[in-house]
Formats: sequence, structure tokens, C-alpha cells
Amino acid sequence: MEVDLYSIASSKIPGVRIYKLDIREDERGWLKETFNKDKLVSVGFPADFNPDIHRVSFNNYRGVTRGIHAEPCDKYVSLASGSAFIALADLRSGFSFASIQTYTVDPGDSVYIPRGVANSYQTLDGNTSYTSIVSKLNESGANIAVNLADPYLAIDWPISLSKSVISKVDMTQPFLKDITPIREKS
Repeated sequence: MEVDLYSIASSKIPGVRIYKLDIREDERGWLKETFNKDKLVSVGFPADFNPDIHRVSFNNYRGVTRGIHAEPCDKYVSLASGSAFIALADLRSGFSFASIQTYTVDPGDSVYIPRGVANSYQTLDGNTSYTSIVSKLNESGANIAVNLADPYLAIDWPISLSKSVISKVDMTQPFLKDITPIREKS
């Protein structure tokens, strides 16, 4: 089955790429090709992305809110079911530090997130499956997290954080003013 991928949006955060996936539907359900490196590279995907890990996060409820985490790796995320609000924050040192970009996504969307850009999401439906294909973790880097309610980032969450399902760890992360920006890959 030939499936097309194409870029749907640009981002004010350098390196972030958003793609629309071709979903083929019939009476049985749907099929999508989430990751085809050759096709993605032909529309601007980084050719040096070499994934090592595939993760799936299943979320039972509407309003589950996770992140804002930057890991020492590149990520390619998509949904297998449901819908979500994704918030990205650039934690890399430089002119785009603290830039925010948000998207509402469903299984037909995917987002490439480069190392140093923190990602978070809030489920807009119950039974939402969030998948990520991750490059090898850079052992010399560290995970950095920012508080979901950071006033400087001022993310406009669709569901109030007070009405969301959030881990204690995510609500006790430091504020942006207290973190050290991530240095670019060398």
C-alpha cells in the first residue's frame, strides 16, 4: 500500500517539524504508516535521525497531562488513538530559548522534536495512546523538566491544570527561571 507523508505546518521552534499522515480507512477501521524514513526525509525530516527506542503511553482519561520534559535525544511522536494537545518548549540555549509552540493532534499527525526541545501533552479524549520513536539517549546529556504551570511559559492548557490528572513529580518540577538551558549537540 502506497501511503503519502507531507509536512503540514512550520514551527517557530527551530528543528521542530509537523507532518500529516495519510490514513486509509474502510469498514474495518484504519491503517497509517507512521514512520517511513525515506519518505519523511524527502519532505525535510532529518536524515541523521536513527531511532533506537519505541515507547507507547496509554492514557485512560481525558485531561491526563504529562511533561514538560526534555531528554538528551530526538523524538518522533504520534497518536495511535484519541486526541491530544501537545505543548513544546525550547530549552536549548540561544535565541529561541523559551519559545513555545502548541498543536492539537490526532492519529493523522506526527511531530519531530529535536534534542533540547521539551515536550508535554494533555489528552483531549480518554483512551489516548501517545507513541514516540526515540533516538539513542545521549548519556552525556541530562533530562530537564519544567513545571507545567510555569508562569513565564504560560501554556494555555485546554483543560485547567486544576482539573487534570497530573503526577506529583510533574507538578513539583522547577520553573524556567531555575533551569540551565541545554547546550546544542556538538
